[in-house]
Amino acid sequence: MQQRQLGPFQVSAIGLGCMNLSHAYGAPVSGEQGERVLLSALDAGVTLFDTAALYGFGANETLVGRVMKPHRQKFTLASKCGMQGVDLADDGKLVRVIDGRPDTIRKTCEMSLRRLQTDVIDLYYLHRWDKRVPIEDSVGALSDLVRKGHIRSVGLSEVSAATLRKAHAVHPIAAVQTEYSLWTRNPEIAVLQACKELSVAFVAFSPVARGFLCGPMDVNALDAKDIRRMMPRFAPDNYAANRKLLSAFNALAAEAGCSPSQMALAWLLGKDEHIIPIPGTTRVEHLTDDLGALNVKFGTDMVARLDALINEKTVVGERYNPQGTSEVDTENFA
Repeated sequence: MQQRQLGPFQVSAIGLGCMNLSHAYGAPVSGEQGERVLLSALDAGVTLFDTAALYGFGANETLVGRVMKPHRQKFTLASKCGMQGVDLADDGKLVRVIDGRPDTIRKTCEMSLRRLQTDVIDLYYLHRWDKRVPIEDSVGALSDLVRKGHIRSVGLSEVSAATLRKAHAVHPIAAVQTEYSLWTRNPEIAVLQACKELSVAFVAFSPVARGFLCGPMDVNALDAKDIRRMMPRFAPDNYAANRKLLSAFNALAAEAGCSPSQMALAWLLGKDEHIIPIPGTTRVEHLTDDLGALNVKFGTDMVARLDALINEKTVVGERYNPQGTSEVDTENFA
């Protein structure tokens, strides 16, 4: 397994995003299926596992903790705070809330440690910057958790280069995690360069474009609770336009002798050594296919053809709806 640097850790060049097992893409998989995926990833050499307090409102951390506790010394564990489920109406129903107050961060970490069945979380991200709270205050709370030994390093998710620099001045940031793929190029505006200048790893989530780059899908058949139903790029008319890109993309993958998913991941891996993609999946065969991207190499001509085919100008629709856009701090193309 190829390795890349993430803060103080050497991790596999491709990590595993664990969210899909419990959250956002329809009904969660069974505990047995989740265990198969997690252990298959570990057996294949994956050493970066990424979860969050939000995923399944704690269910994903519980799954990862139960399955991975016996193997805790074999991998780098990442989780997130600052966005979690809260029972606002005191009726037993949890709703997603962004809360970056220091006291909330401390309490969320305590709960995450219990669910993950560990004494320390290797990399702890602020899942979203709560814009009502100065980033310096939220990162200060994370810095306190490092000093107390509850976490080993600090990360940020979906932040701008300016916010990263402010945070880094308070405490060294080990990683920034943001959506990045052929069809989501926002990090190329400023964050990728800022990460490189500050020696911060860049962790790319949704590297196969939320399944888009895996092949055509029937968007009308998506589960009622599938997060993509709220994303403009998957709205029927927009998706019909975007789907036209897939024929040429699949042809390029065939020319390179790899699957479409491997093509998307190999493109990311070739961008820079500080980029670490974390695809998610619910199936072992998809996991195996994703990891095959490590063996895919292509030249600058193929990169240029991919860049020209799928980019911010050829993709139709924003990546988030207005609410989702308001919740992130990433730079946007004009």
